Amino acid sequence: MFAIAFRRQQYDTYILSDQTAQSRLEVVPDRGGIITSWQVQGRELLYMDTARFADPSLSVRGGIPILFPICGNLPDNTYTHNGQSYTLKQHGFARDLPWEVLDRVTQDQASLKLGLSSNDQTRAVYPFDFQLEFTYTLQGQTLSLQQRYTNCSSEVMPFSIGFHPYFLVLDKHQLRFEIPATEALDQKSQIRQPFFNTFDFERPEIDWAFPQLNRQVAIGSDLSRHTRITLSYSPEFSALVFWTLKGKDFYCLEPWSALRNALNTGDRLFDLAPGATLETEVSLTVDFN
Repeated sequence: MFAIAFRRQQYDTYILSDQTAQSRLEVVPDRGGIITSWQVQGRELLYMDTARFADPSLSVRGGIPILFPICGNLPDNTYTHNGQSYTLKQHGFARDLPWEVLDRVTQDQASLKLGLSSNDQTRAVYPFDFQLEFTYTLQGQTLSLQQRYTNCSSEVMPFSIGFHPYFLVLDKHQLRFEIPATEALDQKSQIRQPFFNTFDFERPEIDWAFPQLNRQVAIGSDLSRHTRITLSYSPEFSALVFWTLKGKDFYCLEPWSALRNALNTGDRLFDLAPGATLETEVSLTVDFN
């Protein structure tokens, strides 16, 4: 049985549930269309810094934030288009703006469709008209995030896309990974190095990108929690990023379509024609052992 409930609090929250699978999803449209909680069989799978979440002046650290129209940051938060400079902060603006609820489905699945359209606020930092439609679907032990990006401008629209999931972990030394890459790029030092699916969690911060992927699946297993999360993503997501901080109970395994500064370099940047639409998908499946 599938259901969608509504809870009114600081930010209105929609709760999707698959009662047969004992799975549950919480979505907050007003806070960047973010997924704040994903539970299966009573186990929370996502990390959430609730204090930061409650402060609208701070970016959210937790859940699954949306990255658009850039992933990562730009040098001095600046890019140039048609000879004019614009300021765009890290990961773009989609994760900070209120999204609109477009549709709800409880037949054979629980799904919630959200929309975000360009406005004066977005055009001041990103001079394009667009419409985004994201559909979050909960079915069994799988969470699907389907995206539809439409260029409503009269000119080509450049952008990149991504997600920033924060997975809950209590003992990072019990983590095991299958990341489809043999080389990692340290985003702080810009040094490339061989990668053997291991991380040094004694480091204060790990911020590694994997620019060359050999398949569209990555897996993170937590031996202490007996969970295995499989991340699948459509080919438009050409890179993964792994990020964590020492002493914090999360790790992030993020599908990105392009690396940092793509809006300036053009590397792997989408150039969507006027009136055109791009459709992509990311899914997460959890298994217990």
